[in-house]
Amino acid sequence: MATEDAVHDNHRGTTDDVLVNITDYVLGLGQASEEAVETARYVLMDTLGVGMLALRFPECAKHIGPYVPNFSVSLGARVPGTKYELDPVQAAFNIGVMIRWLDYNDTWLAAEWGHPSDNLGAILAVADYMSRQNRLHGKPPLTIRQLLERMVQAHEIQGVLALDNSLNRRGIDHVLFVKVASTAVATAMLGGNKEQVLNAVSNAWIDNGPLRTYRHAPNTGSRKSWAAGDATSRAVWLAFMALRDEMGYPNALTAPKWGFQDVVMGGKEIVLARPLASYVMENVLFKISFPAEFHAQTAVECALQLHEQVAGRIDEIERIVITTHESAIRIIDKKGPLYNPADRDHCLQYMTAIGLLYGHLTADHYEDETAEDPRIDWLRERMEVIEDVQYSRDYLDPDKRSIANAVQVFFHDGSHTEKVVCEYPIGHRRRRAEGLPKIVEKFRANLATRFPQKRVDRIVGQCLDTQSLYEMGVDEFVQLFVI
Repeated sequence: MATEDAVHDNHRGTTDDVLVNITDYVLGLGQASEEAVETARYVLMDTLGVGMLALRFPECAKHIGPYVPNFSVSLGARVPGTKYELDPVQAAFNIGVMIRWLDYNDTWLAAEWGHPSDNLGAILAVADYMSRQNRLHGKPPLTIRQLLERMVQAHEIQGVLALDNSLNRRGIDHVLFVKVASTAVATAMLGGNKEQVLNAVSNAWIDNGPLRTYRHAPNTGSRKSWAAGDATSRAVWLAFMALRDEMGYPNALTAPKWGFQDVVMGGKEIVLARPLASYVMENVLFKISFPAEFHAQTAVECALQLHEQVAGRIDEIERIVITTHESAIRIIDKKGPLYNPADRDHCLQYMTAIGLLYGHLTADHYEDETAEDPRIDWLRERMEVIEDVQYSRDYLDPDKRSIANAVQVFFHDGSHTEKVVCEYPIGHRRRRAEGLPKIVEKFRANLATRFPQKRVDRIVGQCLDTQSLYEMGVDEFVQLFVI
């Protein structure tokens, strides 16, 4: 922590290295690896598909649209899957809400957790707005290739910050990293120069982030589903502020006593654990088979394997042992009543019970109708959650990045199932060849919840025609999703 002399020293010194490195990175478009750009194409499909599915749920749909009823703008940003045309700030909120509501697309796990695709709320809103404005003034629109490269950048900033900087241990929500990443990328997209990007990013850090209260017992609630939309919309707002030459704060992180490091991190330095490139997009985790909080993905896979063995013997179960890693215990090991869908999809025991009972898991299983099944809580009461230290080590190992869980069921007669272990979920990079075709299937199915079959075929066909998609204007692409 700062000394008293340092606190009163009014010399600013040099701009914080982290701010400079992030700024230089977003101003250097075109550095993404081809693997990262190709992965980003699948992220784009998966993220928009999940957003279309989320619009089926009234609690999500009530957040979609303008702040003021029946208000729209001309040549603004469109909200996919809807008729709405909004200013880019509100459009970013709308898109951010849709794509995060079901917690059913990509994830990044490290010292901090999060969902880098959340940044698409800002990136797509700004890209659509800019493309439409460009055409109005006789300029070319942004292409989908450029959009994908910006997605790579946002993933990288959020994910690399997450590697060694744990906000959750300080009680701060990970969406701060979404805000920082989206602010940097949005300001660069809008044409900000180096000073303007630095100013915007410094303000994003000074904004800080919300508490994690709404993600944890006993207060888990729906704010966790719109927190990313809040972060991305604020990022776009900060970007527009910077373009008006609003000042920044060069020592936002390191200022003694008043900087982010001293105020939030207890003096711990904020670091970029590796040079910014394409690492995060190349290694991102997809949620493919079911909408489970990612630390539970492999536990649900294990439960599904055991379903046929235990579904007919539920009354005979004595106990269920879930072996997991430390992060899962810290986030989703939950006993007692579960009050809403947001509570249930962040409960390791609930998700495992659904897998054992039903043999599959969908977003509808978190709703009240399913939760009223008395067998779920009966199973939860018989679950024991223990840590395997090796699982915890492998979770943090950059060469493994596993998310291991194991499930074993014991019966009153002394018999038991095998201990089913799953280290890498289907959405892991190590299972990419297995997972990518399933992402396309998931995308098609999700689109079908919102559009007629002819439109679904057109959108999927366009997304699978790689070269044509890369050259397509962002505004033309978004038009495919307009109702």
